[in-house]
Amino acid sequence: MPTVSMTVNGKSVSSEVETPTLLVEFIRQSLGLTGTHVGCDTSQCGACCVLLDGKSIKSCTCLALEADGLEVTTIEGLAVNGELHPMQAAFKEHHGLQCGFCTPGMVMSAVDLVGRNPDPDEAEVREWLEGNFCRCTGYHNIVEAIQDAATATQE
Repeated sequence: MPTVSMTVNGKSVSSEVETPTLLVEFIRQSLGLTGTHVGCDTSQCGACCVLLDGKSIKSCTCLALEADGLEVTTIEGLAVNGELHPMQAAFKEHHGLQCGFCTPGMVMSAVDLVGRNPDPDEAEVREWLEGNFCRCTGYHNIVEAIQDAATATQE
């Protein structure tokens, strides 16, 4: 079996994996980081979004071996010293979640958006989120949370 090595949430990890192991499976099963969710198994919902070298990807469409040597950030890696990341805090403040299943993927995708565009307007946020589905909130509070977090990171 091949060995995969990567940095996950700032820590170096290495493990043997079967060739067809998906990154989401590696994160959840091998590393025990269950904040990254599997929602649809077809790359439609975005619940499995993580940052790969700073860019959001759907980890159900990436083999673990494709992440070899790269840096992966999951929802567990955003908070620092118990302090929520500004995006996490904004989702909490604006009630940008209900059941919470899609929230990790939404947050990770939103962190990437704000990294690329520090001042997205509502239309840009909504377009960016087209690959992330939420069946509970109707997106209004999510959009507000992302725009608020974008403002907070500029200060």
